[in-house]
Amino acid sequence: MVRLGIVGFGRRMRDVVDSLRQIDPNVKIVGIVDSDKKSCLSKLSDDEKGTVVFYENLDQMATKANLDGLAIGTRCNSHSPYAVQASKYDIPLFLEKPVAISMEQALFLEKAFDKSKCEVVVSFPLRVSPLCRLAKTYIQKGAIGSCEHICAVNYVVYGTVYWEQEYRNYDITQGLFLQKATHDVDYMSYLMGSPIVRVAAMATKGKVFGGNKPKGLICSKCEEQAVCLESPQNRKRNCSSELLDDHLCVFGSDCSNSRGETNEDSSSALVEFASGAHGVYTQVFFSRRDAKKRGAIISGYDGTLSFDWYKNELQHVQHHAPFTSVSKVDYGATHWGGDVELASDFLGVIKGTAKSRCSIWEGLQSVYVCLAAKESAAKGEFVKVRQIGQKEFEHRTRLVEIKQPTTKPLMEKVEI
Repeated sequence: MVRLGIVGFGRRMRDVVDSLRQIDPNVKIVGIVDSDKKSCLSKLSDDEKGTVVFYENLDQMATKANLDGLAIGTRCNSHSPYAVQASKYDIPLFLEKPVAISMEQALFLEKAFDKSKCEVVVSFPLRVSPLCRLAKTYIQKGAIGSCEHICAVNYVVYGTVYWEQEYRNYDITQGLFLQKATHDVDYMSYLMGSPIVRVAAMATKGKVFGGNKPKGLICSKCEEQAVCLESPQNRKRNCSSELLDDHLCVFGSDCSNSRGETNEDSSSALVEFASGAHGVYTQVFFSRRDAKKRGAIISGYDGTLSFDWYKNELQHVQHHAPFTSVSKVDYGATHWGGDVELASDFLGVIKGTAKSRCSIWEGLQSVYVCLAAKESAAKGEFVKVRQIGQKEFEHRTRLVEIKQPTTKPLMEKVEI
């Protein structure tokens, strides 16, 4: 039996556990840290309901539950604080993305894991999905020559979740570079075989979603639900969304916080790799229906690779021969097969038979890229990306550890 402890047992962690059990049915949840005990119990099997122990905090569970593995699936702003706590223990950790939402959190997380024995599997299923790994195999075999350019896109057809669900809380998500693009910049670096070192980004906000509707307004209480394109009945009639529940208004004034900060309708980044190559990434959150697209085009002198996860298809064009090949991937699992791969990695780490392909360092490097993109979009200028282990910030930033609860910030930034 694999004894699993979970911090934050929501829908995502339920899916993670299901993926683990596809590989090993003997995975058992033995401990949970979560304030919503009723919701947690509704997700447990009858057997687990009678045996699972609810703990007050991670430290208590880590020391008393005899865990084989630990999974953190809390809200985004507390991923890092809990991961810092977990770094003290030699327990394999599954950590949801983003691993941090601020430079302060990321720097402290990097410091915490510098000498930690805790091996981490970060939730980056796109990197390990069969389609992405196939693209990497083509590249490694020299199918396109050296990678000189990448164009990655994400046209999100369920994008309204970032305004009608808890994702709208900017203080928790810190925007959609960190919330969404963290997946994509990771797989872009993986395919290009080089880290991103410089970013120029733009973000468009408040042009589509957000507005002046009353705070807390839901569709069923709105006088305009008959004509509003985002009401459940019109979404169903127009086949424009699979999100058909009553929901918070996507045009509400509370789509932004008290400082006016809000998620972006769309955002894009021009990125430079350490290899000297460059690329572009763009994400759009108001797309619908057949406009869905997520994938990349990777170009070299000898050829071009392109793939789309929604089509489960990869195309290889030879530039100097009259041949084009198409590979179809027969995989319909969550995150296009990536979740099962992550589950396999995590179980392998637990049993000592495998190493993580999505370590804490990949998670942190992605955060540094996304933070640079946020800064660039705000300043309108190129921003250098901090690289793991570099000393660039030490002359002007000092980390001061403070004692506090797990869900509060774990550091202060002191300008010297």
